[in-house]
Amino acid sequence: MKPLPPEFEESIRNQLGSAYPAFVASLQDPPPVSIRVHPLKGKRSTTNLQVPWAESGEYLPARPVFTLDPLFHGGSYYVQEASSMFLEQALSRAVDLRQPVRILDLCAAPGGKSTHILSLLNRESLLVSNDAIRSRAAILSENIQKWGLPNTVVTNNDPADFKKLSSFFDMVVVDAPCSGEGLFRKDHEALTEWSPHNVQLCAARQKRILSDVWDALRQNGILIYCTCTYNTLENEGNLKWLNENHAVEFLDIPADPAWNIQEVNDGAIKGYQFYPHRLRGEGFFLSLIRKLEPAEQIKFRAAKNLASPPKKIQERLNDWIEMKGDNTFVQFNKLLFYTPSTYFSEIEFLLQNLKIVYAGTNLATLKHDKLIPEHALGLSVELNKNNFCVSDVSQEVALKYLRKESIHLPDAPLGFSLLTFNRLPLGWVNVLPNRTNNMYPSDWRIRMSAV
Repeated sequence: MKPLPPEFEESIRNQLGSAYPAFVASLQDPPPVSIRVHPLKGKRSTTNLQVPWAESGEYLPARPVFTLDPLFHGGSYYVQEASSMFLEQALSRAVDLRQPVRILDLCAAPGGKSTHILSLLNRESLLVSNDAIRSRAAILSENIQKWGLPNTVVTNNDPADFKKLSSFFDMVVVDAPCSGEGLFRKDHEALTEWSPHNVQLCAARQKRILSDVWDALRQNGILIYCTCTYNTLENEGNLKWLNENHAVEFLDIPADPAWNIQEVNDGAIKGYQFYPHRLRGEGFFLSLIRKLEPAEQIKFRAAKNLASPPKKIQERLNDWIEMKGDNTFVQFNKLLFYTPSTYFSEIEFLLQNLKIVYAGTNLATLKHDKLIPEHALGLSVELNKNNFCVSDVSQEVALKYLRKESIHLPDAPLGFSLLTFNRLPLGWVNVLPNRTNNMYPSDWRIRMSAV
């Protein structure tokens, strides 16, 4: 690991006092490896140590080659830094997860917090998962599709675009782009890019993000503000600014003292700081805030311009999914997708006001009278596997499929088949008389050879 920048060293020494040597020593240790298991697709290990503040989080004894694990690509688990899983405690403290809520994850790519939120929400809730950078929004969409839950909209918008959605959301999560001090151990690029000037730029950008999205949060709604830095300018400093300019209340998050999370109290400001010398995780900061000031509630009216497919197609699609509730089928050009009906009007409204990358679950592409299954359907937790031919394959064949190479399925009948590994769906193939077409998305294919 490269030497710490002198300005950072001085700042963190003042912050930690006598604990500074232990902090520096912890940066020489290998970073812990943790995953969060999909509650409907994965299976918790009986031997791995659980992340104490996340029910489905677990530490791995060593870092495997995740790219070469088909279960990873099928959405059985998500590789996520353990400290950031504390979001689960904040979410559980702030809202009744049994009730329908609208949540915005504003800076969501690559998708760790969004998939975590989806695992905790009920199906009548709606998550809008956004990233302002187009390439990152594409990665976000991929990970949302792998997670396989339908109550999501992925957007590619600047935070300022949400000003027009006054009081639309019950909760806003701002995982703010930051100086990345908490990632120095695992991300040497963050260490190289750090400077006092960059810290100031980050703090200013974080204020702009908070200011831009503030109107979208309803009165008594919840803001979760978090960063992966220790810097007080980006953490406590921004919260002081928020407290001075808006009517807010900082909320407690019950945390077991054995977790060794550092509680931050600075006047009215309250937050939770994670240090690698105190616990098994990287640097992370989170604050839970209630918006007290009144805000005008937007009165939205959907344009009713999303077309439904013909009834005979809807009847066919009904057999493709295991109905968990009332669904609405939509035809957009040749694409067929569905969303839970409880928030269909909201999705129509969002389509009118935001740049939508992905919504609901893509089911099929209509080609003449033929329905070609979409990859997202294969990864959906609501897929009716009994309606399709299923081919469970070895790891070798699964990896060839994920590389989008030619595969041979001698026992598969002609037509579309669902390819699975250890019974976990990976996607579709089309078995023809003289070949098998690999339908894995080209943009998702892995390029790593076996090691």
